[in-house]
Amino acid sequence: MLENLEKYKIILASNSPRRKELLSGLGIKYEVKTLPGIEETYPDTLKAEEIPLYIACEKAAAYRNTMHPDELIITADTIVWLDGVVMGKPHNEDDARQMLWKLSGKTHQVITGVCLTTVGAQRSFSAVTEVTFAELSDEEIDYYIRVYKPMDKAGSYGIQEWIGFIGVRGISGSYFNVMGLPVQRLYTELKKL
Repeated sequence: MLENLEKYKIILASNSPRRKELLSGLGIKYEVKTLPGIEETYPDTLKAEEIPLYIACEKAAAYRNTMHPDELIITADTIVWLDGVVMGKPHNEDDARQMLWKLSGKTHQVITGVCLTTVGAQRSFSAVTEVTFAELSDEEIDYYIRVYKPMDKAGSYGIQEWIGFIGVRGISGSYFNVMGLPVQRLYTELKKL
């Protein structure tokens, strides 16, 4: 499958173990290459889907000057969006606790922006998944933070972990998007290259 990609050396520009796992699931040969110090900031005027899309494209821009003609760079960024407010990765355990408390009993959106970049072209897209949490007790939140240490996850949770088993009441959209990479949509976009 995806014979059209054989002309590219595919680079996943992410250290995320979840993105590595998900991209591997597509059966694509790739290597991981990351650059230090890429800022994940965005203009205050951006909202919802615009934010991770902007950051994913900014990550791609950091590679532009060092790209080889045969490379295809995949960059991505994921946020949690609740009541018009972005939730990125928590700064500390208290921040994680506050995020999970805010998500408890509510529906939020997980939005991932993906940017596919070659020397000659760039294609970007975003995916949105709605996630509904059950009410979480303080004990459940504290246990999850203590045992699973979700400091590297937008919104302070991984749906594939314990909190997803006990706390996610329902989702609408891509489960894999919530993990950090909307692989079905990525597959569709890669077929177009």
